[in-house]
Amino acid sequence: MAKSEECCSTQLIDGDGSFNDAGIERFIKEVKLGECGLSYAVVSIMGPQSSGKSTLLNHLFGTNFREMDAFKGRSQTTKGIWMAKCAGIEPCTLVMDLEGTDGRERGEDDTAFEKQSALFALAVSDIVLINMWCHDIGREQAANKPLLKTVFQVMMRLFSPRKTTLMFVIRDKTRTPLENLEPVLREDIQKIWDSVPKPEAHKETPLSEFFNVEVVALSSYEEKEEQFEEQVANLRQRFFHSIAPGGLAGDRRGVVPASGFSFSSQQIWKVIKENKDLDLPAHKVMVATVRCEEIANEKFAGFTANETWCVLEEAVRAGPVAGFGKKLNSILYAYLSEYDAEAAYFDEGVRSAKRKHLEEKLLQLVQPAYQSMLGHLRSETLEKFKEAFEKALNGGEEFSVAACNCTECYMALFDEGYADAVVELANWDSSKVRDKLCRDIDAHVASVRVAKLAELTSSYEAKLNDALSGPVEALLDGANKETWPSIRKLLQRETESAVPGLSSALSGFDMDEQTKEKMLKSLEDCARGVVEAKAREAAGRALILMKDRFSSLFSHDSDSMPRVWTGNEDIRAITKTARSASLKLLSVMAAIRLDDSVDDIENTLCSALMDTKNNAALTKRSITTFDPLASSTWEEVPPAKTLITPVQCKSLWRQFRAETEYSVTQAISAQEANKRGNNWLPPPWAIVALIILGFNEFMTLLRNPLYVGFIFVGFLIMKALWIQLDIAGDFRHGALPGLLSLSTKFVPTVINLLRKLAEEGQMPATNNPQRNPATASRSFQNGNTSIDTSSSASSGVTSSANGTQYSSPTKEE
Repeated sequence: MAKSEECCSTQLIDGDGSFNDAGIERFIKEVKLGECGLSYAVVSIMGPQSSGKSTLLNHLFGTNFREMDAFKGRSQTTKGIWMAKCAGIEPCTLVMDLEGTDGRERGEDDTAFEKQSALFALAVSDIVLINMWCHDIGREQAANKPLLKTVFQVMMRLFSPRKTTLMFVIRDKTRTPLENLEPVLREDIQKIWDSVPKPEAHKETPLSEFFNVEVVALSSYEEKEEQFEEQVANLRQRFFHSIAPGGLAGDRRGVVPASGFSFSSQQIWKVIKENKDLDLPAHKVMVATVRCEEIANEKFAGFTANETWCVLEEAVRAGPVAGFGKKLNSILYAYLSEYDAEAAYFDEGVRSAKRKHLEEKLLQLVQPAYQSMLGHLRSETLEKFKEAFEKALNGGEEFSVAACNCTECYMALFDEGYADAVVELANWDSSKVRDKLCRDIDAHVASVRVAKLAELTSSYEAKLNDALSGPVEALLDGANKETWPSIRKLLQRETESAVPGLSSALSGFDMDEQTKEKMLKSLEDCARGVVEAKAREAAGRALILMKDRFSSLFSHDSDSMPRVWTGNEDIRAITKTARSASLKLLSVMAAIRLDDSVDDIENTLCSALMDTKNNAALTKRSITTFDPLASSTWEEVPPAKTLITPVQCKSLWRQFRAETEYSVTQAISAQEANKRGNNWLPPPWAIVALIILGFNEFMTLLRNPLYVGFIFVGFLIMKALWIQLDIAGDFRHGALPGLLSLSTKFVPTVINLLRKLAEEGQMPATNNPQRNPATASRSFQNGNTSIDTSSSASSGVTSSANGTQYSSPTKEE
């Protein structure tokens, strides 16, 4: 049989008892033991030095252990413990060649290592071959008894030993049949077992509870080589499928998974070297703990470095990832499956605990990405909801219907996204994220609701303001006894028009009746507020409105034409009428009358301010009589509805009278001036006196017509000066102002007339032919103010009196 390559064997423990960590790691990787799981077996061999152990193993398993060279003498060949993989045997079978016992090289101190190696072999091996010579069977002091005692004694150091197969290989079988040798051997074994000191718990425990005893016999390798080879080949067949039920491997309860064999062997040897009792179940748990921890760490490290996970983690930081849960679950299950496959044969409790710990670490690692995914999903859903909600509202859909439909739709969309992102291994509660989305949606709906309601009410308030402001202001400016009834009708009409419209619009907001009534009442209050604001604004302009009303009635007649104070008007009556109208305006402005309540403001003001007889009486009895306007409130009028208090009315009236007194004075002055201007003829007695006393002069003029011409020319000149200087207008305001005005205008006017006469005299004869006196005398026409060349300087000069312009038209040449 061909031997294995050198790399398939290694020294596990050297002669000094040092464990070869690196060597066994390389060996396990070389033979791929880690892939075997529990499908492997360990066979070890014990026996005296130079008893042919290595030779048997090499022929039986195809190993390459070093054999003794018989020509160099009998000496120790194997030092420590060597390990190799059997060639061509399934399942994977490892063979350990132990250093021979009773060797002269170690001398009398060989029992320590002998016991240590024997305990190690029993702890890690499924099958232990005990190599012994045929002629030693039945002897009391033969070498096999010390070996068996060693095996049985160390067995007691295993707190919970597993059932191991002891196969006694009888070498150099003689003619004595095996059937005769085997009973003797078993009897010797039983005696040795009985003689070995046992713990109290195993005093009565039979040998069969700890060992399956097998006996085989082989012919001499040196004398009967062919027969030896044939017997070895038959024995080799028994090692095929040795771990199957009924196979040589026996009890498999304490087997360590192949991936943990190296660590387990190292720890067992460490405990043995420290001369401690070996508890195989506890050791098994310890090995499982270490190895499962290593496997879990490897899988965790592999997961963190996994390219797919890294890409997924990076992508989810930027935004939501479609199929996030499916991708992540696939990676998690892949690594957990790898853990399960590698840790499948270790202690179930340890394996499960480490798997759970690995799951927790992996879930802790992926949880931030998961939370980020949910965060993106929540924010994206919220943004989509906002867009859809706004679109639905802009499309004319009712607010409550749009809010309900959009909320239901996008919460379902979030649930779909969450189902796509769920991590199956985790029992994470997404209700907080969902509740946060619900709160965000509700908050957005509430904010939009408030904005829409505010916009709706503002639009109706603006419509009411537009509908009421102008008309109310106009009604108040033209205040009369029908002003407030008209305002009330206007307010009622516009309110009754706006309130149903707002009520219909609010029906789409699904609000309770109490809130709805409150908003409608607020709109009504707003309308009243507009009217009251305009009333207060008008009250602030009361004095101006009173003066305008007075000026309108005092300065214009019933046809709205400006009055000309000719002397026939009753200024006193006109003034009283105008002031009475202004006082009525003040009474209208004094209070807000939007209710049907009746007040006595107008009568109070009239009796206190317009009745002169009462006023005189009040003046005489001012000490003992109560003044109705000496108060800050009106009777039957609440303070909130008062715009102008009685005291303020009295003050306004006093100011009004003072500011309108000048207009009345001016009218009286104009009337008197007009009367004076119309009385230009002297009294009749003066006319008679002029006729009697001036008879001689009149006759002189009749006898000499030339005087009449000079007088007429002088008259024309004086008339021109009269018009140019506007003497009548200047003396209208009194004699002294007239004289002062004439003193400033006389010289410039005379110079102006002389200059125009000079310009007329310098004109060519063709353009200005010489006229005779007769022609000049005919140039005057029935009192017109136009004169010829001699008086043309007065043409075009204008004067004004009381705002009336008088012009002197010129006559074309």
